[in-house]
Amino acid sequence: MKCGVVTFPGSNCNHDMIYALGKILGQDVIELWHKDQDTKNCELIVLPGGFSYGDYLRSGAIARFSPIMKEVVKHAKKGGLILGICNGFQILCESGLLPGALLHNNNQKFICKNTYLKSVSKSAGITKNVNANSAYKIPIAHGEGRYFANDETIEEMFSNNQILFQYCDENGNISESDNPNGSIKNIAGVSNASLNVMGMMPHPERAVDSLLGNEDGIPLLNSLLNSIPA
Repeated sequence: MKCGVVTFPGSNCNHDMIYALGKILGQDVIELWHKDQDTKNCELIVLPGGFSYGDYLRSGAIARFSPIMKEVVKHAKKGGLILGICNGFQILCESGLLPGALLHNNNQKFICKNTYLKSVSKSAGITKNVNANSAYKIPIAHGEGRYFANDETIEEMFSNNQILFQYCDENGNISESDNPNGSIKNIAGVSNASLNVMGMMPHPERAVDSLLGNEDGIPLLNSLLNSIPA
């Protein structure tokens, strides 16, 4: 599998993702620079977490204008797989590839901790091959992670299997008390209508190594990789 991980000025999770996909999962991974105008025939493109362009204006608002994003949009329109993590999710929303927006956390503070996720969509690549009854411990680290869209859009997204994950407790129960940032309906990740563009705030690439005591991110990333036809 050929995977491209984009680096923007301010990205700080790009090497985490390269390590997860390359060293842990054995994929062919190349680095894509924000000024590149070619995605180098990658089947999966990942927009990693961090603080692209210092998160000035709004998170992801400047990165959407990087030259590489024109190629990312082309890749999406051709049905290619795209995954945005944290800041990458924000960039995808700012670029119009995903519906909704990421707002400041409801406590107006940066949150860095482990959360639990439960998969919702049975069709999107990153969720279709995971156990829908399991809760996966995946860390978050963001200040603007509160997902929002209007009621009509949210209803449509649930109907179309576009909701990837919801925050839950360790037993998979979904409640407001397990919502770390105030996201509407505890939403932690979404996809576009075609299910090939996916974004999530939690960091599965930070949960792939036994040395860190957490490998819950592996089933998520493997599900995505296995969704690509050989």
